[in-house]
Amino acid sequence: MQKPIEHYGLIGNAHTAALVGLDGSIDWLCLPRFDSGACFTALLGGPENGRWLIAPRERVTTTTRKYRDETAVLETRFETEEGAAVVTDFMPMPDDEHEIDLVRLVYGERGTVRMRTELLFRFDYGRVVPWVRRRYHGLSAIAGPDGVQLRTPVHLRGEDFATRGDFTVKAGELIPFTMTWYPSHHRSVAYRDPEEMLASTLAGWRMWSARCTYQGRWREAVIRSLITLKLLTYHPTGAIVAAPTTSLPEQIGGGRNWDYRYCWIRDATFTLYALMTSGYVEEARSWREWLLRAALGKPSELQIMYGVAGERRLSECELPWLVGYRGSRPVRLGNAAHSQFQLDVYGEVVDALYASQQLNHEQNGEAWELQKALLDYLEGVWRTPDHGLWEMRGPPRAFTHSRMMAWVAFDRAVKIVEQAGLHGPIEHWRELRKDIHAEVCTRGFDAQQNAFVQCYGSKELDAALLLMPHVGFLPPTDSRIIGTVKAVRRNLVQDGLVLRYRTERSDDGLPAGEGSFLACSFWLADALALIGERTAAEELFERLLSLRNDLGLLAEEYDLDEQCLVGNFPQAFSHVALVNTAHNLTNTHGPAKRRGRSRSK
Repeated sequence: MQKPIEHYGLIGNAHTAALVGLDGSIDWLCLPRFDSGACFTALLGGPENGRWLIAPRERVTTTTRKYRDETAVLETRFETEEGAAVVTDFMPMPDDEHEIDLVRLVYGERGTVRMRTELLFRFDYGRVVPWVRRRYHGLSAIAGPDGVQLRTPVHLRGEDFATRGDFTVKAGELIPFTMTWYPSHHRSVAYRDPEEMLASTLAGWRMWSARCTYQGRWREAVIRSLITLKLLTYHPTGAIVAAPTTSLPEQIGGGRNWDYRYCWIRDATFTLYALMTSGYVEEARSWREWLLRAALGKPSELQIMYGVAGERRLSECELPWLVGYRGSRPVRLGNAAHSQFQLDVYGEVVDALYASQQLNHEQNGEAWELQKALLDYLEGVWRTPDHGLWEMRGPPRAFTHSRMMAWVAFDRAVKIVEQAGLHGPIEHWRELRKDIHAEVCTRGFDAQQNAFVQCYGSKELDAALLLMPHVGFLPPTDSRIIGTVKAVRRNLVQDGLVLRYRTERSDDGLPAGEGSFLACSFWLADALALIGERTAAEELFERLLSLRNDLGLLAEEYDLDEQCLVGNFPQAFSHVALVNTAHNLTNTHGPAKRRGRSRSK
């Protein structure tokens, strides 16, 4: 049985990332990119599907771990009756994608500890066993396009298609392991000193973390979330993946298992605010530029998500040879939702580019021409039923949130003309903005509940409607906003945490059941602060912080019955929301108020 999601830590190099278990086993790693095939896939199967274990051979009495200072260098300390040893795991930032290093250093802290390592390379998500050869420096493993080299002074032996080694570390000793992935047609891999790589990696992370401008009471949580976002960034393009994993279930044993190693348009504006308000202008600019490149093209072909380099074809398939996390099948690659029609992405693109202008005075002719083309198309389709923010696989509907985001698109276009002096049919856009606003307030509002509802004509609620004051659709003091917040608290909150919607009452094309959605819970904290219930907002925020694992990481959702994190891990959307809520509760003009300044007049 696989270990709890909370037992994993994250290391990475802004190209890909690995999950390291509390037991010293690396159970997930895709090489060389986030969306490449995995060579360690035990997370979704078993050890036979690939992993790398380094741990004591004898009984462990205590295991503790931490990140070194404000870095992504992970230290796991094993204590036994004979002594104590620390395994330091990290991935140096690469010069390119042709050589990806993963370094593990075993340091003897006290006494003598007998250690072991077990290494199973399994390329193509646990399916392909490579050809392994002994080398003077360790070993090499090759299968098809993938090559791996392992350097270590430890004697290794092959047993049952696994590589094993036993060694002893004494106090003051350091035993290195350096694994390097490379394209198999490259004949040699450059040697890099592991201790020098550690020193440069620590220095790089410390310099990066020092740029954080947030100095409020929740700095520890904010900086860890920002480091996590950096780890989920694909450096060559500036893209930020939703998570480094696929198919971690939203309900244990269920089928809501999706591939999240892609970039969602819906995250754009939230991410920009989280980065910009925390001092990371360069990262925000790179994310904006990725967004602009991905969105360029025919407006009718705008997708809800893209690959890390802007790839559009994300075809979905299943991997039948993997049993899934705790039996949760199917295991999926790709994401069929990329072909869905979602109105909200048009508003999200225009809003993100408007936010860039507001936060860093960035606007250019190409971006404005794109926005105008998107608005021209949106004018003709904003009444078209869509699949909504949550990518429901049921029938298209008139989602209230989708129509609200169409309003956002025209509202921001008006503001851009007013504030930046760019040219556009502003009076026409004002009329469209007015028409959409009136329709949403009429058809998307249920007077009986005094709340906005998920779809026109529906009685069901949706946590996405908590974003209405965030985007400035209505002021937080409006009775309809207050009513919606109260209705969400009555109907979508379980033990203090927020459901996206009631899966048993909304036709989303899937069997009912999922955990509480953590980003939505942060949105509720923001909404509570906006309507003046600050104490309740802070209490909810503290509750959400308590759900992080011991390393400060969050998944997509939390299962109240199982009392555990569920969904892909760690989840960028959750950490973006954490950062924004911390700013909202710390600063008078946090992201929620800044984004909500644009209001219909």
